[in-house]
Amino acid sequence: MNVEPMRRRFSRLFIALLASLLCHGAAAQYPSRPIRLLVPITPGGGPDIVARLIAPKLGDTLGQPVVVENRVGGNGNLAGELVARSPADGHVLLLGMDSLLVINPHLYATMPFDPQKDLVPVASLVSNGFFMAVNPSVPAQTFPEFIEYARRANPPLHYGSGGNGSQHHLTMERLKARAGINMIHIPYKGGVPATTATVAGEVPVMMSGTSTAPQIKAGRLRALAFTGPQRSRILPEVPAIAEFYPDFVMIQWYGLFAPSGTPEPVLARLRAEVNKALVLPDVRDKLSNAGGVEPWITTPEEFAAEIRSEYAKYAKLVKDVGAKVD
Repeated sequence: MNVEPMRRRFSRLFIALLASLLCHGAAAQYPSRPIRLLVPITPGGGPDIVARLIAPKLGDTLGQPVVVENRVGGNGNLAGELVARSPADGHVLLLGMDSLLVINPHLYATMPFDPQKDLVPVASLVSNGFFMAVNPSVPAQTFPEFIEYARRANPPLHYGSGGNGSQHHLTMERLKARAGINMIHIPYKGGVPATTATVAGEVPVMMSGTSTAPQIKAGRLRALAFTGPQRSRILPEVPAIAEFYPDFVMIQWYGLFAPSGTPEPVLARLRAEVNKALVLPDVRDKLSNAGGVEPWITTPEEFAAEIRSEYAKYAKLVKDVGAKVD
């Protein structure tokens, strides 16, 4: 009998068993100290609101405080890098937007980390679409009327966005290509300045987040269409673009991420507690009131598949548009 291969096989099995026991032992004691939840934007924005709704719920069920930290810079890259370089033990987490995970890698010539390799998805959190909103002075009253109005405009209409390469920008560029219209992009430094400019009439139209619903309801903007797969719950009278162009769906989402290598039992516990929090009535109501975002609960496989699909979609879209950030 050849004993050496058996010894090697036994050694590998022993190491694997020991690693599994250590992993489960660490997970059983998790969390052992306060958890830091990094948010890539300033306080008050959508991701920050979601983080501050979820954090106390997780803290209650996990038995340790979940402390929200705003780390702004590099269009989310700073916060992403900090989490990616943190110990993989579940005590430093990222509330990441899809723009960071699936758009930034195509916009930046170099990235300080690889979102696909250095971060692992824990759980999906929320999703929503955009309203195509116009200044009330625009004569078009419906989405088809606007498309025809834009098609005939000479010189071409201008549209505002939250910046070059932003989802507002890329979504409108995709609509231009799909509808066969021409409009000129005017980038602003964020969604709020772009909304302010549209309300003031500096630009006639933009793709706006659902947080602009108050301006729409007040008549300062007119929503002509919604980019989600179906109509928005907060403005159900506004048709989805998919009702006219069935292949046109553009959403934005937020998710919870951890450093790659975080033990699966830790990820599973976090995921379970997040999903419990998302179905609480007070959380759902506050999410809706804060900007019309909807809880988005998926399996790990579904979330990973969505990330891969969105990554490929934006790779093509960024290339077609030619958007870059230096």
